[in-house]
Amino acid sequence: MFRFFVGLLMLPLGQSVAFAQQGDAAAGKAYWDRGAPRATACRNCHGTNAEGAFGPDLAGRGLNVAHVIRAVRQPWGIMPAFVESQMSDKDAADLTAYFASLPKVDAPGKWRFEVAAGAPNGQAIALNIGCAQCHGPELNGPRNNMGAVNENFAYFANLVYNHTTAMQPHRALLGSNATNLDMGNYSRTRLSEGQLRQIFFWMRDELGFRPMMAGALSKGESGSTGVTYNLSVSNNGVQGKGLIAEGITVSLIIPKDATVVAATGTGYQGTRTANNATNAVWQLPRSAPKDSERLSITLSKAGTQADNLRGAIRWAKPGPKSGPNNDNAAIAPAPL
Repeated sequence: MFRFFVGLLMLPLGQSVAFAQQGDAAAGKAYWDRGAPRATACRNCHGTNAEGAFGPDLAGRGLNVAHVIRAVRQPWGIMPAFVESQMSDKDAADLTAYFASLPKVDAPGKWRFEVAAGAPNGQAIALNIGCAQCHGPELNGPRNNMGAVNENFAYFANLVYNHTTAMQPHRALLGSNATNLDMGNYSRTRLSEGQLRQIFFWMRDELGFRPMMAGALSKGESGSTGVTYNLSVSNNGVQGKGLIAEGITVSLIIPKDATVVAATGTGYQGTRTANNATNAVWQLPRSAPKDSERLSITLSKAGTQADNLRGAIRWAKPGPKSGPNNDNAAIAPAPL
């Protein structure tokens, strides 16, 4: 009987050893490096090479699989809890092997984003609690999601505290079938409702929610006059609820040594030079939720991996209630 109980007590350790033996450092590095949108963005808090930043250093710490699984499923600190579908036990074993392959650092790295002097209280909390380490100092992602539905604090709190179950219904409301979940579930005992309210009202009343504008380029199609790319510009908010964007500027950075042969679509303004680059520019008066514009551009030559067609969407209204308006939605490079 004594041996039986000893065996039970030793079972988690035995499982840990088994997982450690199965852990693949290369697979762990691949998981770590790929980041969002295909995996949890651990690097944003723990450093590019697990050297530590906002979160503790993990490299060369002698962690075992049980440590990693416990830290992910039941975090000791303010880190949100991640579920098995986001990081499996096998993923944890691979990460453990990866951490073991790295040298221990002399000192942890710096935070990805520091709290600036005079930062608004809501922003300071977002940085100090970790939200802004992934979402950036202006919390563009959360402001997009809230602008898409223009909802209240209770809706926002549900997305934060119950992220792994609340995000899919939210995406379905937006008409998205994306299944990736980059964030875990924050604990109300670690991130209080009072703190979250200050973040929410800073986002809503000082910066303002953002309309969920998006742009997507097609792969270039070669023709007799050049290479033609199509660009869709859309407002992906919920019809009748989401924010309307006004005074929209769409700009595409033209690859070096390429010229614009032709362009179509509402409000084409020609080309302008900005930051030593040629930009093709369109002006759109407004975009309400579920509105979409189709633009096109024909270039004298195709973009390359190093210098591809890409751009941004900017809007005049709604803008931040205070400070400069730096809001924009990036247009990812065209598929090659």
